[in-house]
Amino acid sequence: MTVFPPEVLQAAAGIRLAAFDVDGVLTNGQLFLGPQGEEYKVFNVRDGQGLVMLRESGMAIAIITGRRSPVVAARMAELGIEYVYQGQHDKLAALAELEARLGIGPAQICYVGDDLPDVPVLKRVGLPVTVADGHPACAAVARYRTGANGGAGAAREVCELLMAAGGTLAAQYARFGV
Repeated sequence: MTVFPPEVLQAAAGIRLAAFDVDGVLTNGQLFLGPQGEEYKVFNVRDGQGLVMLRESGMAIAIITGRRSPVVAARMAELGIEYVYQGQHDKLAALAELEARLGIGPAQICYVGDDLPDVPVLKRVGLPVTVADGHPACAAVARYRTGANGGAGAAREVCELLMAAGGTLAAQYARFGV
């Protein structure tokens, strides 16, 4: 289990919504395109397990991504992620809609991003996070940088951070006899 800095745990304690970018965060950022234009993405199973555990802990989870992909829609449905915003060229608009829909403020949101389109959102939320291989502009505004790269356990790390701060991580581990 990762040991998180106390100041990050403190910031994470008030989070009610965890929002994630997709390409470069839930995937390694590579796109595989088939001969008919079909798109393939690789998701990390452990990231998915972390998202499920976080959702089952009572945290609202959202996806805010600039691209549109049926693969993303299918994967998020499989994980039970209710709030999926695709094709968001203005990610702040999606964030504002989520704030209104959930009755929360920016201080209660954790956002995980990796590249320049994520910077405005990272600057707005209470717990801005970037992945280990995120762009330096994201790292400059993030309060936490994961030890894992995007698509390689970074989302799981953030989920465990939020569950640790919320006091639900031990109960989730206990479900599996850990």
